[in-house]
Amino acid sequence: MSETNNKSNFKFYLALFSAKTTKNILKMFGKVLKVNGSHVPGNLANKICPNFLSIVDKPKKIIAVTGTNGKTTTCNLITDSLKDLGYNVLNNNLGSNVLGGITTTFLSGVSFRNKARQDIAVIEVDEKSTPKIFKHVKPDYVVVTNLFRDSLKRNAHSEYIFDIINNALPDTSTMILNADDLISNKLKAENDNKKVYFGIDKLETDTEESLNIVNDARICPNCGSKLKYDFVRYHHIGRAYCENCNYKSPKADYSVKSIDNEANEINVAYEDKQFKLNMLSDSIFNIYNQIATVALLKEIGIKDEDIQNALQKIKITKNRYLEENINGYKIINHLAKGYNPIACSIVFKYVKNVKGNKEIFLLIEDHHDNKASSANPAWIYDCDFEFLNDESIKKIIVPGTRSKDIELRLLIAGVDKEKIVALDDESTAAEYLSYNKDNTIYVLYDMYQQTAVDNVNKQIKDNILKISNEKENSGGEKND
Repeated sequence: MSETNNKSNFKFYLALFSAKTTKNILKMFGKVLKVNGSHVPGNLANKICPNFLSIVDKPKKIIAVTGTNGKTTTCNLITDSLKDLGYNVLNNNLGSNVLGGITTTFLSGVSFRNKARQDIAVIEVDEKSTPKIFKHVKPDYVVVTNLFRDSLKRNAHSEYIFDIINNALPDTSTMILNADDLISNKLKAENDNKKVYFGIDKLETDTEESLNIVNDARICPNCGSKLKYDFVRYHHIGRAYCENCNYKSPKADYSVKSIDNEANEINVAYEDKQFKLNMLSDSIFNIYNQIATVALLKEIGIKDEDIQNALQKIKITKNRYLEENINGYKIINHLAKGYNPIACSIVFKYVKNVKGNKEIFLLIEDHHDNKASSANPAWIYDCDFEFLNDESIKKIIVPGTRSKDIELRLLIAGVDKEKIVALDDESTAAEYLSYNKDNTIYVLYDMYQQTAVDNVNKQIKDNILKISNEKENSGGEKND
């Protein structure tokens, strides 16, 4: 027995030393070697010692965040809040959310003697990786943002992902669940896990029936009868009940009672208390991310005023939403995850509802899939391009390999052909803008299209500066 333990210890410390050394080398030479240092050290550690993640020392409190949309933003909100409050936090916000990256994160958080350096860990976990991660790491709290259809190639249907997560979740974890998500709020329904729910009360913009193409929660999960909705926010997000049995959406323990766009505030309620918070973004997705963060922070014992102060200082990361004003031209970059029909639909609806005229770039192809000779464009028919068929949207510029597929989908949605510009790539995309200061320029992009986004933004800014210089030289600005 002792010989087995000695071998296990030897393998573990060999893995720890090798992986830490590799991590330091990649930190110095990773760019030159063109190697992603977020998962290589972890993969090496797991290869040398397959149960490395079980043995490595961990912070006393572990928070995991998973779900289809919003997990990165929610993780960052939780991490930044805790750091502001003085906690020493271990997190994987710069690394991958699968086994190799998470292993790298935990080995980064220990000394060579395998002693954890941080008080608390906040770990983003890819949905399909939950069985591999939760086999070794038992989180005290698991936040699930939502479950939707995602890339058919990666995640298939939401019920498929539900089963993977549900079977992987430890029975000891406190679940922080979205009361308004009729799929994810059923997680661990048959188990005794403590469950805490967050949500947003009925809004003026909510309806009684889903306006989206996709709604994956139309029937009662208990008896199969058609569900009735108190309100639908989008897709299967809302509050529902069954007239044939006792099924109904759970009551939110932490809820947004109202949203004040003019004051840029949300009113948060729990138990018999209420307090106001600075609204980090008027995107409904991000309001859900914010109330999920509040629920988690309250459950680990953070005071209301500390939450208010911490969240007051936080902004949504610039690689998700960035608003700029260049010489009077308003430019907004907004993440719209390609191959994810729900995420794109929400962004399209958001852009439609923003007041004023717009011109839009759609950079929503998957950069990695573009390298293949073929791709599955079926996801665009689950996506509500109909929201872009609006009088306020004056032009839609679609660069990329699949631009003709997206152009066809826009035409099916009723968008006027004269508004659409389909291009093979983004090299001349910005030339098709009207450069009218009354039109907000939106760049909607997939997370793997950063090079194309940078190219488009540079073109736009160069053209704006050129136009401004020409007007200034001709005295045109004086006459505007």
